[in-house]
Amino acid sequence: MAVRDRGGGHTVSGPVLAAGCVLWRRSPCTDGIELALIHRPKWSDWSHPKGKLKPGEAFQDAAIREVREETGMTCDVGSALPTVRYLVEGRPKEVRYWAAQATGGAFAPSKEVDRMVWLPPPAAQGRLTHKRDRELVTVLLDALRAAGEQP
Repeated sequence: MAVRDRGGGHTVSGPVLAAGCVLWRRSPCTDGIELALIHRPKWSDWSHPKGKLKPGEAFQDAAIREVREETGMTCDVGSALPTVRYLVEGRPKEVRYWAAQATGGAFAPSKEVDRMVWLPPPAAQGRLTHKRDRELVTVLLDALRAAGEQP
């Protein structure tokens, strides 16, 4: 199925390709971890940082770029997490995710992302809008435990 791209006028086919991270840090207040969630006013939702690939961009590079653009944070990318597939306005979307530990930076609101919060995993699962995003939290915690990190 070919779809005419509104921006460049060229024809594209297949799913919208995107990448993101489940961004985490050691809690400054407890022995656990906290997850970064972003609020997107366009969709009125809470999610993990993610976004579309630029032409020729590798998935992991896009994930790191999107974390920086949406949260202001730098990160160390860890293990790959499940790829999530769903429909957006009737078009298939495929998002590849990684676990990523925040290494620095500071959030600044933008038109695309107006809020960011750091929450412990149970609170993050309660705040995330979509089930697919909540499931990624469980997978992240399992990956961290398998890597010897205690979340």
